[in-house]
Amino acid sequence: MSVPELFRYWLQGGRISVGFLGGAQVDRFGNLNSTVIGEYARPKVRLPGSGGASEISTGCGQIFIVMPQNPRSFVAQLDFLTTLGHGRTGRERRELGIPTKGPTLLVTDLCIMRPEAESKEMVVSSMHPGVTRAQIRESTGWDVRFAPAVDETAPPAPGELEVLRALHARTAEITAGPAWAHSRTPFDGR
Repeated sequence: MSVPELFRYWLQGGRISVGFLGGAQVDRFGNLNSTVIGEYARPKVRLPGSGGASEISTGCGQIFIVMPQNPRSFVAQLDFLTTLGHGRTGRERRELGIPTKGPTLLVTDLCIMRPEAESKEMVVSSMHPGVTRAQIRESTGWDVRFAPAVDETAPPAPGELEVLRALHARTAEITAGPAWAHSRTPFDGR
């Protein structure tokens, strides 16, 4: 389907229940930066921008954020707020009357975070096997909090792994073709 159809009919029509997003930076309230690193007028790095993420974050029923966790990307304050999570204080999404849930899950290579019910601050709810609280604290640019009961993340089931491996293989096959040659950069490993 075309991008206009996807956005107009499916997204703006409220027909997408879960959207997946990531960015260069995320803060404790699930807000994302994909615009600049550093000052906007004189950035250290200029990034691609929203690319539709702002519409996805407000139009999908809920958002799952997926990002590698390190102190450069999990920051106390974004350099630029590109995509609204729950807002700078955790209250702005509600105050603006946005009816969708916003970020409900933040999945990293170390843990899973979920927003606390009232404050909307992302709190560690599950740690991946072998990961320590100290590793999570060292990899987070804010004073990360842990839920009262923190689970160990369950490994994927064999059927889930099969689906993921098949998706990975299809994606690799599609992106290896000549249509993708123009989009390759020296930084993407191809």
